Amino acid sequence: MVSNYVIGVDFGSDSVRSILVDTGTGKVLATSVFEFPRWKEGKYCNPARSQYRQHPLDHLEGLEKTIVSVIRDSGVDSKQVKGIGIDATGSSPMPLTDEGIPLALTEEFSQNPDAMMILWKDHSAISEAEEITGLAKSWGGEDYTRYSGGMYSSEWFWAKILFIYRTNPVIAQINPNWVEHCDYVAGELTGLLKPDQLKRSRCAAGHKAMWHESWSGFPSGEFLAKLHPAFPELSRKMQAETLTSDRAAGNLSPKWAEKLGLSTDTVIAVGTIDAHSGAVGAGIKPGTLVKVMGTSTCDMLVASYDEVNPQPVKGISGQVDGSILPGMIGFEAGQAGFGDFLAWYKRLISQPVFDLIQESSQLGSGTKESLVAELNDKLMVYLNKEAAKVPLDSEVLAVDWINGRRSPGLNESLKSSISGLDMGSGNGQVFKALVESLCFGSKRIIEWFKSEGVEIKEVVGIGGIAKKSPLLVQTLADILNMPIVVSESDQTPALGAAIYAAVASGIYPDMQQAADAIASKKQEEFLPIPEHVEHYKCKYQKYLALGGFVEFGREAK
Repeated sequence: MVSNYVIGVDFGSDSVRSILVDTGTGKVLATSVFEFPRWKEGKYCNPARSQYRQHPLDHLEGLEKTIVSVIRDSGVDSKQVKGIGIDATGSSPMPLTDEGIPLALTEEFSQNPDAMMILWKDHSAISEAEEITGLAKSWGGEDYTRYSGGMYSSEWFWAKILFIYRTNPVIAQINPNWVEHCDYVAGELTGLLKPDQLKRSRCAAGHKAMWHESWSGFPSGEFLAKLHPAFPELSRKMQAETLTSDRAAGNLSPKWAEKLGLSTDTVIAVGTIDAHSGAVGAGIKPGTLVKVMGTSTCDMLVASYDEVNPQPVKGISGQVDGSILPGMIGFEAGQAGFGDFLAWYKRLISQPVFDLIQESSQLGSGTKESLVAELNDKLMVYLNKEAAKVPLDSEVLAVDWINGRRSPGLNESLKSSISGLDMGSGNGQVFKALVESLCFGSKRIIEWFKSEGVEIKEVVGIGGIAKKSPLLVQTLADILNMPIVVSESDQTPALGAAIYAAVASGIYPDMQQAADAIASKKQEEFLPIPEHVEHYKCKYQKYLALGGFVEFGREAK
């Protein structure tokens, strides 16, 4: 029997990963990772302004090298590679000419950050996002944020473009065709990049660009014109149709077939966002919350139509028909800072030491570099060990809004807080409080969903922190009073992309059968410890009170 294969391509913030999967066994036969060189050098970014941009050459080079690598390393017959699926960060829009050429690949704009892809974590458009939210509530027509949690984020499509148009009139005058990163990659592989050819992702459009079938697509031209006069024309270029990611965006173009050594019969699936793809790779089903634990978190859920209340869930990052699984409503929520909060503390306590080591006259340059590298590698492990020793009754308490609050109730201006410190407080107590605050933030999201009628029976953790920090996962189980399952695979977004490709290419008739064959299995389960559960019920109330004080200047009721 001839085997069939698919490739899943996962574009992250720092790198792109491709995997080649045997669709019969679900086995990953080869993996290749390419780090973005220009991004690694910090080009086109200005952290002080929260400006994070990426050049499309980073993506094109990585796409080619990783796919060629997995085909070569797996040794499979390239004719049996039937499909390619793509996921990418989002909202990460980029501008194209009307001929489908990335603006950054034209001579005039090759070094212009505003012509690059605007990475999801770029928060330069906070005031524009607030303006969109305000207009949606006040303009007298449809509230286009209704299915986006009732608020619009600076991380999302229209806010980012509005910021560019207001600060760069040259690009505003051109009014290019803006596309999500996942849609660009699929369009690049198929050669279908002109506005009337490009297939747009239901997931990206629905969660990030206020697309909804009840108002026939994207917001009306009348609404968009109140934001910027160029927006109605941009919306016309975008068209109204979106597709779920089990559908085909087209076949591999002759140009890319030659580059990759594949057939033009290879089907390219419609792109999707990485977190949603990760949920598919983890085997999401109704009642399962898949928690993507990285620098931030995304909490993903699906529900059948008859399980969802007629009124949309407020305060989350959106609910979209078919954004995760076709035929189901996909929900997204999350925390704006998760691993970032822990990394901030590590950096806070280590940077003075690292600086002093570099200034030391007692050490040679080679010793300095190796010492800093060794300490940097060991510090997070040390902090986890110290926190694990801290008694349960530590009074140090933190609120997790280091990057503002994403859910529930978007507020990007909120700050974090730490209280309960005394002269006996050490690194272990503070680090443990940060871990607890992240888990309390997760509990607040789950309680919010449940209060809105969305059922949650289990939590599955994926991502780097789920695999690397047993302390955090156990604390999460204790605070949620729920078992936490850790997914076996460390590349679930790429697995999800492979599952979409297996359906789009016709290997499997539906997502359930494809997921049964390919999705990640369970690695470990963390059960709540009863005495911890009771303690954290009380401390959670203190967390809510401190959060209320931070946000409103008074305790939450």
